[in-house]
Amino acid sequence: MKTIIITGAGSGLGKELALQYSSKGYHLLLIGRTESKLKEIETQIKDKGGYADSVVLDITNDEAVHSFVRMAHNQFDLYGLINNAGVGHFGPFEKMTATEIMEMLHTNVLGTIYMSQALLPVLQGKEEALLMNIISTAGLKGKVNEAGYVASKFAVRGLTESLQKEYEHTNVKIKAVYMGGMDTPFWDHNDHIQDKSRLRSPADVAEMIIANTAKDEIIIESK
Repeated sequence: MKTIIITGAGSGLGKELALQYSSKGYHLLLIGRTESKLKEIETQIKDKGGYADSVVLDITNDEAVHSFVRMAHNQFDLYGLINNAGVGHFGPFEKMTATEIMEMLHTNVLGTIYMSQALLPVLQGKEEALLMNIISTAGLKGKVNEAGYVASKFAVRGLTESLQKEYEHTNVKIKAVYMGGMDTPFWDHNDHIQDKSRLRSPADVAEMIIANTAKDEIIIESK
């Protein structure tokens, strides 16, 4: 059974991608920081007859990432990686703290780099493979009160577009996903989004992503 690794799988889009890919016959490796959330999704998948395992992992720790990949490579038939984990802090640029900026850069950029760099050598050994980066429309255009977040997403966009060129003649299909805001817990700790009614549900976005996986670039705007 082919295995897909999803980071940030404990809630929101990561959770919905895991549920929907499971329904298509994949085994899921659920990656996140909170074991209880991952186990809840794992249970949902198994209750529906699917297959999943949970791994608590700090994707900003390069050594830990490589250790995880070695374990996963030995135990599972790795097919894909979905870099979904992300952190966002919003507000006037001059009021952003160094801690907030570093957290976004470490998780959004370095986490994606470390996971991709560790998995790509493994994925290249497969007959077919998938690497998908969930970037956000913040990787397409600047936005007010999102300078730090946008900077991190532009970095991931540059990484993804470069990898698409570098691996275009390999068996690894590299996808860039740019979606607008979703109605998820991502916004619970701030008031940046005033009207959530215009936001799509993560289930809808996950369905749209999977339906358009053949495209190298998937853009899903808010309603």
